[in-house]
Amino acid sequence: MTDSSPARPVVLDIWCELQCPDCHAALDDVRALRERYGDRLDVRLRHFPLEKHKHAYAAAQTAEEAVDQGKGWPYVEAVLARTEELAAKGEPLLLEVAAGLGLDAEEFDTALIDGRHLLIVDADQAEGKAIGVTGTPTYVIDGERLDGGKSQEGLRERIEEIVDRLLA
Repeated sequence: MTDSSPARPVVLDIWCELQCPDCHAALDDVRALRERYGDRLDVRLRHFPLEKHKHAYAAAQTAEEAVDQGKGWPYVEAVLARTEELAAKGEPLLLEVAAGLGLDAEEFDTALIDGRHLLIVDADQAEGKAIGVTGTPTYVIDGERLDGGKSQEGLRERIEEIVDRLLA
């Protein structure tokens, strides 16, 4: 019996920011893609905090701390579910979400102070700018950039076409 799946999963990079309502709306598509492809699709969060969202940069740093503590995507989804509240509460909300997921909220606070995740966030943002990302969410798959900042319409179908082709 041979396994027809590729040796490596197809990579889907999503440039996102955790104070963005459009990124929250895109979660349904991300969940559907994960369900359809399982481990044949590697969905990677890439940070692109927008200047218009005051707490997006801190949220990106705490998302990386959540990855380090083993709950990256659950944290990202929990923060995105509270984008409006994040605008009002700021960093205390980020720590509250971490604690609610059983993560070490004190370590999140320390990470914001010591800046241990700044390089990852800055590198993602710089790479995004270099490839033409201007808003969020923006997807990159097989070298193709798909801008979801204006509309999500048809993007999941386009991603599925590309993944299906790459997996064939």
